[in-house]
Amino acid sequence: MPPRRDPEDVLPLKPKPFLLLLALREHGALHGYAIKKAMHESSGGTVAMDPGGLYRLIARLERDGLIRAAPRPADDVDERRQYVAITEWGRAVLAAEARRISLLARVPAVQAIVREGR
Repeated sequence: MPPRRDPEDVLPLKPKPFLLLLALREHGALHGYAIKKAMHESSGGTVAMDPGGLYRLIARLERDGLIRAAPRPADDVDERRQYVAITEWGRAVLAAEARRISLLARVPAVQAIVREGR
């Protein structure tokens, strides 16, 4: 049995990998354009991915075991689309990062900065 990995060992995640994993957790398996759109929407329009950057990110997350190739849904007739899904390891890392962000957001000094607006 391989040694158990601790998701916190790969933290912090940068915003784009976090948003990609979040999109796959929320929507299930997606293809590239749908991932790009979900990331843009969930970031309030602040994150935009060019196709090259998106596919490099997908390749890295797949190599790191956070996502995997997924079958194309039967109702999708566009054979060019390649779907990916989040793995259990990806879910564990995403959850650890969400906890980390949540704890940081509760720090009184951080809350004071948000209230001050600067």
